[in-house]
Amino acid sequence: MRTNLSKLLLAAALALPTPALAQEKKPDAKPQPRKEAMAAEVEAAWVKPPVEEREAVSHGAVTVRGQKIAYTATAGTLTIRDDDGKPTASLFYTAYTKDGGGQRPVTFLYNGGPGSATIWLHMGSFAPVRVATDSPVYVAPANYALRPNADSLIDKSDVVFIDAVGAGWSRPLGEKTGKDFWGVDQDADAFARAITRYITKNGRWNSPKLIIGESYGTLRTPAVAALLEERGMSLDGVVLLSTIMNYGVRQPGYDQNSMILLPTFAATAWYHNRIANRPAQIEPFLDEVRAFVAGPYAAALAKGDAISPEEASAVAKKIAAYTGLSEAYVLRARLRVSLGHFQTELMRDQGLATGRLDTRYLLNVADGNAENPDDDAADVAITGAYVASFADYSAHTLGFKTDMPYKLSAREQGFDWDWRHRPPGRGFQQTSPNTGVDLAYVVRRNPHLKVLFLNGYYDAATPFYSTEFDAAHLGLTPAQRNQIAFKYYQSGHMIYLNAQALGQLHDDLANWIDSAARR
Repeated sequence: MRTNLSKLLLAAALALPTPALAQEKKPDAKPQPRKEAMAAEVEAAWVKPPVEEREAVSHGAVTVRGQKIAYTATAGTLTIRDDDGKPTASLFYTAYTKDGGGQRPVTFLYNGGPGSATIWLHMGSFAPVRVATDSPVYVAPANYALRPNADSLIDKSDVVFIDAVGAGWSRPLGEKTGKDFWGVDQDADAFARAITRYITKNGRWNSPKLIIGESYGTLRTPAVAALLEERGMSLDGVVLLSTIMNYGVRQPGYDQNSMILLPTFAATAWYHNRIANRPAQIEPFLDEVRAFVAGPYAAALAKGDAISPEEASAVAKKIAAYTGLSEAYVLRARLRVSLGHFQTELMRDQGLATGRLDTRYLLNVADGNAENPDDDAADVAITGAYVASFADYSAHTLGFKTDMPYKLSAREQGFDWDWRHRPPGRGFQQTSPNTGVDLAYVVRRNPHLKVLFLNGYYDAATPFYSTEFDAAHLGLTPAQRNQIAFKYYQSGHMIYLNAQALGQLHDDLANWIDSAARR
């Protein structure tokens, strides 16, 4: 429109008499100020996400359970569009597909945050390569290593890792900003569209389709599954790795949070040998703790301030025996020990705090009297190894080239997550999300959907008892509950950090995929 207007003005000017032209002539435009010129140069050099989808293709092979598998790796972008076809975001993904695999299962994986990149699952779990980690100790720079992954799921399914908008190399497009995607429902919609785009682009509509979400990704997954179901894509299975579907119980005044943490506290005390008469096996010990939590502990908490001193003392004594804390400490906490307090109190005599993501990891504290840890020991121990390995791998093996920074998280200035959620069907809008409602909705609609919960005993971020509690309150029939299974590991939030647990994880998932993807 500006071009046409300029032509009209020029034509009108040329139609004037010559003297008038001389009178209207203006001096030559002044040179553009340097500041504006520099701004223009910066704008021209600004790396923007691609609207046109990009792909970098490479090839490799890995041996899993004695079978050598040749695969194609595709690192690229998926452009998602609104219902009118307008591009809204470019999502980065890495797909590993077995050569000659045909319409085999395809599994989509993502981390949580919210706002986290999927570098952790990609570089640590089921891709054909993984960062070398094992014992719960800090990974020294000299030990950074990316190795063939003998526990890759490529033997059972193609795997596709996707980054959330604003994280990794995923970015909004056009007039859209991060705020258009940073919310429970907005985020779920973006992932549902990205999965649909990949399936359509690669002709995989007839392949068995599965999702693995970790952490906040387990809150996302039921919402994504519900959206896909409503839009005509029925999933064969969903895996919730280190689950948190219900954020509402973490509000002050809800005793459920104290209940769900206690078995993890007990597991941690057992691991670090902080309890008297320590049982040889953890599973029977945790069964006893579960029974105590569901019975005497739940009853005591329900009485609130009306509990008698005698009952409070008896319950505190039992908690102390299970957790390695003193009875007096538990009583001062009114039977409700917070996570941060437990982390710093358990091994205070040694100047150590436990991790949150994985309580096997330990961190030296700067203040021996601290109420909360300075950092998360597990996160500190692995981040350097993961970032360095991915930076080298993406450039030199995958061959994906871009000048955009790879963001570990979208959490930056202006990041403000919209926690409102409207469940499917006739559900009212939640101000604190519980997508267990969405999961129950999909299970009721799709009687063939398989659900698998994977839990680490030493995960204090998303405790295993919380998973059990939420799964038991979905309102399902016995037949529908048979669609759900649970597996447990002596590891933490990122179960795959433990090499032995990863092997068990692979075998459990391999058997489950055979069942879920059976056609």
